[in-house]
Amino acid sequence: MMTVNVVVLAGTVSADPVQRRMPSGDEVTELRLSVPETGRRLLPLPIAAWHATVGARVLDDIAKGDRLLVHGQLVRRFYRSGAGARSLTEVVASGIKKLDPPGPRPDPRLEPSPGGDAELARSDPSIAGRAAS
Repeated sequence: MMTVNVVVLAGTVSADPVQRRMPSGDEVTELRLSVPETGRRLLPLPIAAWHATVGARVLDDIAKGDRLLVHGQLVRRFYRSGAGARSLTEVVASGIKKLDPPGPRPDPRLEPSPGGDAELARSDPSIAGRAAS
């Protein structure tokens, strides 16, 4: 039997990332990623990004509200706290990419062209007066 543990998520960072240094000296950044679930509900998922795996430069640039693409694997951790034994299921990231914010696309007619303003004026008569001046 073959098992596969691969997670790919696209969502929005819902809280400011928390950076921690472990007693071993390793650094980890913990994120909460809001991912749309069926319907309109958002599912906040914990993400652990180890600096040695993902890269500290990528993680330093992440803030609340950023849209990310995260790939990694599901891991379940067990630990003891004052309330007794607990467990946590999280995504351990092996890669993170910032997604471009949605917004208006640039108008290709406004791109610089070899003919300059005269060519733009010929393609759009509404600005012919502005191109002549």
